[in-house]
This record gives sequence, structure tokens and C-alpha cells, in this order.
Amino acid sequence: MHTVELLEQLKELAEVAGYTVRHEWLGGAGGGACHFAGRKWIFVDLSLSVVEQLDQVAGALKDDPNVDFVPAAAPVQRYLGIRRAA
Repeated sequence: MHTVELLEQLKELAEVAGYTVRHEWLGGAGGGACHFAGRKWIFVDLSLSVVEQLDQVAGALKDDPNVDFVPAAAPVQRYLGIRRAA
């Protein structure tokens, strides 16, 4: 799976897991997950490369234990290190 495709699938997973995903030009100074106004957010820094954006989204999802219970495609599960019981 290509990096861009994986990034799109991770963003879809984030939205299913209750995150609002925002794309902002942050100049490399931030991004990632936060909670405010009673909602979960992931800010993706558009100044970063696609690989770095992928790492931002994946890092946020890896830190959320609830993501393990959201259905995801096998490549997404592997990338996030999610192990499902058989």
C-alpha cells in the first residue's frame, strides 16, 4: 500500500474513532492529537512531507487505546501494531 493511501485510511480510521482531522499549515512547529471543547482532534501539519504527516496521524492513533476496537484494514492494523484476537 502506498504512503498516501495509508495516510488516507488512517485519517478515515481516526474519524471513525471520533477524531476531527484538521489540515493546517503549522510550519513544522506542531500537529498531532489534542482534546478541547469536548472533542478529539488531530492536526495534520501540511508543511511536512507525506511520511511525516503519516507519522503524526499514526502517533495520535497509537496513543489512543480505543482505536484497537475500531474496525480497520489489515495494512492499517499492521502499521499501528494492532493485534486482533482470532
